[in-house]
Amino acid sequence: MPSFSSRVERVSISGIREVFEAAGEDAINLGLGQPDFPTPAHARQAAIDAIESGQSDAYTSNKGTRALREAISDKYSRDNNLTVDPENVIATAGGSEALHIAMEAHVDAGDEVIIPDPGFVSYDALTHLAGGTPVPVGLRDDLTLDPGTVEDAITPDTKAFVVNSPANPTGAVQSPADMREFAKIADEHDILCISDEVYEHIVFEGEHRSPLEFTEKNNVVVVNACSKSYSMTGWRLGWVTGSHERIERMLRVHQYAQACASAPAQYAAEAALSGPQDPVEEMVEAFEQRREVLLAGLEEMGLTCPEPAGAFYAMPKVPDGWVDAVIERGVVVVPGDAFGERGDGYARISYATDIETIEEALDIMATATAAVES
Repeated sequence: MPSFSSRVERVSISGIREVFEAAGEDAINLGLGQPDFPTPAHARQAAIDAIESGQSDAYTSNKGTRALREAISDKYSRDNNLTVDPENVIATAGGSEALHIAMEAHVDAGDEVIIPDPGFVSYDALTHLAGGTPVPVGLRDDLTLDPGTVEDAITPDTKAFVVNSPANPTGAVQSPADMREFAKIADEHDILCISDEVYEHIVFEGEHRSPLEFTEKNNVVVVNACSKSYSMTGWRLGWVTGSHERIERMLRVHQYAQACASAPAQYAAEAALSGPQDPVEEMVEAFEQRREVLLAGLEEMGLTCPEPAGAFYAMPKVPDGWVDAVIERGVVVVPGDAFGERGDGYARISYATDIETIEEALDIMATATAAVES
């Protein structure tokens, strides 16, 4: 058998999948990073209309339909007070592809990419697949990423660093001051800031700001998607935006890897972005209520948890054996070290499910906590 690439050999199957496979079929799943709400009806209908009219039968532009990219541009004007040229947007197969092409277009063999630890599992893997070297850095006690820690980790080999706010797996939201500082670091050191803003609208405390607002040298690339804000994970529709020069290089990767994002999904995304935003607000309100129930339950069982200001994850500190004890009793949670070495001693809990299920899971967790602490 021919040998495999060294890049692939440095990447393993996600620890999250291993947890799912170890759990029973009837387990309560608090490991899934997926909203439990339906895709907004007007977005679904837009895809149906596109299919029935034949609009979605052919390739779109590599970058995506002009109408979708204009809707994304309008979103930045409406939500972020930013001017984004529709020509500087690529519609992608979810935020995952957006991250992938950003890495592939900027990272060479031997380049270092600074990533948060704990952080989203793709950052490490995609750096390896691009031939680069991940440089994990620890977080503050509140699980936000300190700009000073990023700057201290920069070497002559550093090509990029990743910022994720609101964050997976921590639920942390970076302050506007942090985001301004990240843009400054990218500009002063002439390296790329990749800002993962997929959970942008799911904020309970503080406010979401993008380093794209603050860059003076176009050293910021933003990744986003409809997946979380509009409960469209299965539609696989994301995007990436940045300067014209950066977009044109990422397009070279995208056009050969993907050609274009799914046409029906593009029409659905256009409707989601440009239509009523009430479903987003209702979903965020529900997540906040669920968060309060989960945090109260964790506190009652004596677990310390930095309060997540956004997304739909909590990351409590847990005693040795806790994750296994919880999974054995039928509740799926993800061990913190699946997200990096510094995640050891934590667990990620998703509250993207109804309150009744969360309360049932908390009862089981309390039993597991008592068992491992006895």
